[in-house]
Order: sequence, then structure tokens, then C-alpha cells
Amino acid sequence: MGRVSSDQSISSRNKSDLDSRVSDQKERALLELIADMRSVVVAFSGGVDSAYLAYAASSVLGQQALCVTAASPSYSEYHRKLALKIVEDLVLHHEVIKTDEVKKPEYRANPVNRCFHCKDELYTRLTTLARERGIAYVIDGNNADDCGDYRPGRVAARQLGVRSPLEEVGLSKEEIRNLSRKAGLRVWDEPASACLASRIPYHSEVTEEKLKMVEQAEEVLRGLGLQVCRVRHHDECARLEVSPSEMMRIMGPETREIILRELKRIGYRYVTIDLEGYRMGSLNEPISLKPV
Repeated sequence: MGRVSSDQSISSRNKSDLDSRVSDQKERALLELIADMRSVVVAFSGGVDSAYLAYAASSVLGQQALCVTAASPSYSEYHRKLALKIVEDLVLHHEVIKTDEVKKPEYRANPVNRCFHCKDELYTRLTTLARERGIAYVIDGNNADDCGDYRPGRVAARQLGVRSPLEEVGLSKEEIRNLSRKAGLRVWDEPASACLASRIPYHSEVTEEKLKMVEQAEEVLRGLGLQVCRVRHHDECARLEVSPSEMMRIMGPETREIILRELKRIGYRYVTIDLEGYRMGSLNEPISLKPV
């Protein structure tokens, strides 16, 4: 039994070493690709993908890599502050712009391709900025794993010529996290999080009031130490999705009372817990969507 265990340990280490070498090769390819671009605008939200891309672009291009964060009601204060911490950590060349997707009727109507209208607004602003500044490319943090998901925002990216270097060199989410950890990025293990509008069911109007309610409710959950959580907005009802490992934690009497009190104060009449727990894109489940 000892020999089998030892062989398995060696095999595991060899696989880990091979995976690390492959990731390093992809990272070198990424840096070479960005260097060939000469100057870039990085769509920088502060999530792990865009943070690693900003780190890589700034490492290669310095001030020729302009990292731009879009401020709007669909972008939470939590993530804005996180993005600014990364800017400070890495001394990024950074700007904040305002986007107005929430004012667009086609976005507010919340169709299944809502993300297209959001990204069309963002990438139009970024490509205009790049053209005015004489910057060669706009790049975003789409990665190789995103290709199999329903992401209508990718249509807007393609239409406006936005490139995705992480995807182009084949970097997966896990590889990006590992490279980010090696680089010392504070967000290397930050849970993935889409914009606040993704908490509102399709065809239910997106309003600033609803987005604010979701943002405040999720801030309550994070304040209780929950790492992976979503508040799905169903009018008067807040449906909580948390990781299975944290499910029992929110059922503790004291925590439960805090959640009920605070979410009702925010404006929810009912607060429910989804027993399936958190899963990405749960509001896509009632409809049939193909990868875009």
C-alpha cells in the first residue's frame, strides 16, 4: 500500500509540474501577443481575469496599457473598491468612465441578450476612447473556458473588434488563478461575479432601484463572512443562493435573524433560500440558450 501511495504522489507531482509548465508557456505566449499589439485599452472590472490581463499588459507595455473601469448602477461598490485596490497594488495606468446602459430601453427591458446591450455600450465607449487616444487595440478578460457558455456580450465584442488575449492563447480560469497567485494578485481566489443585473430574471425590467436592493442585500451576506453568494431578485422576494458548504451557516438562528431583518429593511417582503445552492447563471435555467 505504501508503494502505491508513493507512486500516486509522484504521479500527482509530475502532473502538477506539467500543468505549471503548460501555463508558463501560455503566459509567455500572452506576453508576446500583447507586446505585438504595441498599445492597448484594457477593459478592467477588477475580477481575476481582467486583473491578470491588466497585470500582464502593464508588465509588457507600461503606460501604453490604459486600464479602464466602467462605473454604472450595475457595477457594485464592492467591486469598484476592489478594482481600485488592484490599481494601487500594481500602479496601473487607470481611468474610470461612466456608462449609461441602464438608461437604454433595450437594456432595461431585460431580454435574454441583455448582456449584448451592456457590452455594446461599454465597448463602444472604449473603442471610441482608443481611437481618440491613438491606442491600437481594446482587449478584455474573456478566457478559454468562456467559449462554451451563453455570452451575448461576445457578439458586441466581435462587432467592435475587441480582442481577448487570454482566450487567444488558451488560458483557462484555473490557469489564470494559478498565474495570478504566483504574481501575488489579491484577487487570485476571488469568486466569479457577473454584473448586478444578472440577478434579475429575464423580461423583468432592470431599474436602478432593483440593482441597489441587490447590491445592498449581497453586501449584508458578505458582511456575515459568506464567500460565494447571490441574491436573485424576484420582486418582493429575495432568493438566496450560497455555496453548499455555507448553507447551514446561514440557517443558524442569529445569522438567520440578521439576514431577515436587514433584507426586509432593504425592501424585500420575503426571503428564501435556494436549496440547490449557488450555481452560475441559474436564471438561464428556465430557457434554452446556446453558447454565443
